[in-house]
Amino acid sequence: MRLTLTQRLSLVFAGLLLVCSGTSAWMQVRSNRMHELEVVQGLSRDLAESIARDAQLTDANGLMPGAVRKLFSQLMVVNPSVEVYLLEPDGRIAGHAAPEGRLRRDRIDLAPVRRMIDGAPLPILADDPRSNVGRKVFSAAPLRVHGRDVGFIYVVLLGEAHDLVAAQGSTNAVLTTALWSIAMVALLCLAAGLVAFTLITRPLRRLTETVRHFDMTGAPPPLPALAPPSPPTPDSRDEIAVLGAAYRQMVARIGEQWQVLSRQDQERRELIANVSHDLRTPLSSLHGYLETLLLKDATLQPAERRRYLGIALDQSRKVGALAQSLFELARLEYGFVQPEAEPFAMADLVQDVFQKFELAAQERQVALQADIAPQLPPVHADLGLVERVLTNLLDNALRHTPPGGTVTVVLAREGDALAVQVQDTGPGIAAELREGLFERPFTVGGSRRGGGLGLRIAHRILALHGSRIALVEMQTPGAAFRFTLPWAAGPTGRPLHIEERDVAPPALPR
Repeated sequence: MRLTLTQRLSLVFAGLLLVCSGTSAWMQVRSNRMHELEVVQGLSRDLAESIARDAQLTDANGLMPGAVRKLFSQLMVVNPSVEVYLLEPDGRIAGHAAPEGRLRRDRIDLAPVRRMIDGAPLPILADDPRSNVGRKVFSAAPLRVHGRDVGFIYVVLLGEAHDLVAAQGSTNAVLTTALWSIAMVALLCLAAGLVAFTLITRPLRRLTETVRHFDMTGAPPPLPALAPPSPPTPDSRDEIAVLGAAYRQMVARIGEQWQVLSRQDQERRELIANVSHDLRTPLSSLHGYLETLLLKDATLQPAERRRYLGIALDQSRKVGALAQSLFELARLEYGFVQPEAEPFAMADLVQDVFQKFELAAQERQVALQADIAPQLPPVHADLGLVERVLTNLLDNALRHTPPGGTVTVVLAREGDALAVQVQDTGPGIAAELREGLFERPFTVGGSRRGGGLGLRIAHRILALHGSRIALVEMQTPGAAFRFTLPWAAGPTGRPLHIEERDVAPPALPR
């Protein structure tokens, strides 16, 4: 059987209410009973003492059994609810007016009797001679002859006759009224509780419907539809309101992540499309020249054959470089590459990278320049990965700087880090292409800018170092990219220094 939360709460509340009502009824009955016993015992507390003082139950020879039975029979006729007994000093029953065979005890525990004589608070219960286990209210007083205690007068105030009449009679009207009152209060409380649970759980039911709808849609609704009301204050005591606010925040967060994932998926689609375009061009050229070599092998001159082979080789290098870039990007994005930081001189690394591009710069008639501040401490980073960043940035700058232009690398101090800036005198990057610059390839002047993958790889590498690459606004034509790297700290926590004297910039090819 499947029950809703409201139904389960109602059943639990009804059960608790039933238990509480039963306990209250039992306590009410017991309280009434104890009050009745206290009243009866209080009114008849001196009855035994009056009998002991006024009745002639002894003579010079001791107890007079005939007088005892006669007196006790007369008292029980006057008040049938009482039973009178004469006890010896040790509690043994010495005289009574009970019918033959009705006694179940021959001795009474005297501890309650002495408490009664000493004036203890009422009610006090003692042994019932006509029951093996029963205890009843009583009146007791010592019986003295010539100043000597010879026993006790023991009067059971609500005897066997009272019990028979009470069992045959109807329930007391006061008790009946009390029980009915408890029942009515329990029913009213149950009805009020059901209404209260319904009202209290209404926001929870609404939230449940919202969650169910969210699960059924399979995708979060757009963010504008999720504008939540003012969230509860941190010290709010309304758990359902807090839960609702937390759910709205979760849905908003899921919506944002959904949009991010959608955007990333779109970017990957664009990347795949652009890479496919980049691969198609060199592969088509490579295929065309190889097919030409195959078909015209007998008619081609050696110089022409070498030219075709050179073009095919150049196109194969482009395909290989693009495949290598894709492989590096995949390893970076999926966390297969972790930087292994070490101290090294950034100026030396710039010189090494310039040497790799010396011939390419000469062929394009582009000057390579370095602006390096003196006394730069070593940086703490992965040498191979930082070299890859510089290589990508310089490769992009060279390929998009016209002849006669300049590519400059600037190294400068910036607080507790080294700022590296690579700038060129090319056409620059249009404002509409700067959004998502490091996340997807872009084009300049209708042609694809091949540095798209390179910038994305540089962005991922610097993110692994806790840094970020940014496009710098320039007053002159061209593009400038800038990033920072931390200094390598020495044992004292201060930056390391290779030399304490000024170091001139390394000789770089122009």
